[in-house]
Amino acid sequence: MKSLVVYYSYSGNTKKVASVLVEILKEKGQAEELELVALDESKSFLGQCQRAFRHKRAKIGEANLDLSQYDLVCFGTPVWAFAPAPALNTYLDKCLGISAKAIVLFSTYGSGTGKERCLDYMQKILSAKGAVSFKRFSIQQSKANKPEFITAEIRKSIS
Repeated sequence: MKSLVVYYSYSGNTKKVASVLVEILKEKGQAEELELVALDESKSFLGQCQRAFRHKRAKIGEANLDLSQYDLVCFGTPVWAFAPAPALNTYLDKCLGISAKAIVLFSTYGSGTGKERCLDYMQKILSAKGAVSFKRFSIQQSKANKPEFITAEIRKSIS
């Protein structure tokens, strides 16, 4: 099985979760990691949340948009104002080759308010592109430094 984990991480929490996910997926075959870079990101957290809440898009650095070669594609984001980060919104809009793919959606969050709404938004975009199978999980930022906890949550959610 060939897998790709695409994520955006501002503080590093989503990156930690993505790295654990990649290691788990390597047990089943080949797994690659793609960290998105926002080129026009607001420097203030409030500014970032406003953009996310309005479902704005960001300019992103160069990234592979053709996902047709992967059996499983995973998408991760922090939850900002009930929504994915603008960089991930851009990638979700532009990615190709997602039809009939198995998808894993994940988020990292602070309070937990809006985490389901964030994942629902991502799933809606990918469903419109033909993705048919979804598994989901979320990790609270206070547990992002606990690899054993993250591993257990991932295994429980995607098994």
